[in-house]
Amino acid sequence: MTPPRRTSIDVEVLDPRWLGSLRTARAICRRAAEAAIDGCGTRLPDRVSLAIALDNDAAVRRLNRTYRGYDKPTNVLSFPAAKGDGQSLGDIVLARQTVLREAREQGKRPADHLTHLVMHGTLHLLGYDHEQGERQARRMERLETRLLAAMGIADPYA
Repeated sequence: MTPPRRTSIDVEVLDPRWLGSLRTARAICRRAAEAAIDGCGTRLPDRVSLAIALDNDAAVRRLNRTYRGYDKPTNVLSFPAAKGDGQSLGDIVLARQTVLREAREQGKRPADHLTHLVMHGTLHLLGYDHEQGERQARRMERLETRLLAAMGIADPYA
């Protein structure tokens, strides 16, 4: 029998207004990341870790400009760990204002939208990449939809 995987998920609230909007943001992030890790079908070490930062649009805009060349905020950024970094998958950063605005505009519960974005970011850290062609995008979307459905969350792409 395979021993259970040990997953360490560090959620740091860099913008405390996250907790005013979603008191359970830390738990939502952990649950979403664990669901992605457990359901991805990727062979992983027995111990894995990742860090999630809940920040604001200004901070995410700086990161997006520096690392992707886009001078605007985005909802979620993923930064894979360097090769040979052991059990760390990497880091995820989310922008509070963008995440909440998108949820409102799309008629989604903020908790459900945050769950989806953390799962999406975690899957990027696990090697999924929707920017590598239509086939990869469909594969990633199908997996997200299936994992979210298991959590009682509607298809975010419908």
